[in-house]
Amino acid sequence: MKKIAFFLFAFCVPTFCQADVLSLDNALRATYTACVGIDDDLSELKKMAGINTVVTGVGTGLGIGATVVGIIKTKKDELREKLDKQLRDLRNMSNQEFLIFLSDVSNYKQYQDMLDKEQKANKESKKLGNWRTGLMAGNTATNIAGAIISGNNKVHHDLQTQIDNCKQAVENLQNSIMQAKFDGEDVSEATEIANACHEFVYVDISPINKRANGAMISSVVGATTGFAGTITSAVANSENVRKENAAKQGKKTDEDWKKEKNINTAANILAGTSTVASGVATVFNATQINAIKKVASVAEKCTEVLK
Repeated sequence: MKKIAFFLFAFCVPTFCQADVLSLDNALRATYTACVGIDDDLSELKKMAGINTVVTGVGTGLGIGATVVGIIKTKKDELREKLDKQLRDLRNMSNQEFLIFLSDVSNYKQYQDMLDKEQKANKESKKLGNWRTGLMAGNTATNIAGAIISGNNKVHHDLQTQIDNCKQAVENLQNSIMQAKFDGEDVSEATEIANACHEFVYVDISPINKRANGAMISSVVGATTGFAGTITSAVANSENVRKENAAKQGKKTDEDWKKEKNINTAANILAGTSTVASGVATVFNATQINAIKKVASVAEKCTEVLK
């Protein structure tokens, strides 16, 4: 009785298996439908990550430029303040003392030289301030663009679903190959496809989205500090803060100079912060390309044998 039961079980197993397993042709068609096209979507992601790397790289360069210009401007402003204090000391003399001072040719030349240097320093400082503002505005624009690109350059639900479907289709194909072998069919082509596409089982797309999120957050930080720095730089370079007319009249106080210095320092700090954020975003974008390449290489190999 036991032998008869075993015989019936052994006879029925292939029948039951066959009912659950797709035919080889159907399994191949399902694999083609599920897996072909993934490489195209990944290629688009890789292209956009490359574009974003360039965008944030340019933003980093603009930020570095703004920071360097801000440092040069600081040196120029120190010269302006030094000259202003020297001229204020002279202007604080009584009229008689001042006229006596100027009556000496060398003193007169020294006074005119200080006036010329002050005028030149003021012009250069103003120009440097405008450059810094412009460079920071450019950095802000690239960070905004970088944040938008990064926010969109992710493996979204549709692609994730297709990759999951591809994994399942490959698993079904492997089961169909086993059944086809049992039935004596030629499985060489199907085996080649299964071997090439089986690597999808080990694919991890999470690094792609993690790097996209990192780049987006960094770009948002860069855009925020860059915008604040652009406004601060413009304010620092305004006549209301510089008070060059007051300086010419000897009315610009130490408190005025301190206020101007503090605003310029804040602009330089914001420029530096925005530069760092742009640099971090660039790194995230570059590493996202590598993460995409790892998945894309599997998709390309699979698509190649399917076509």
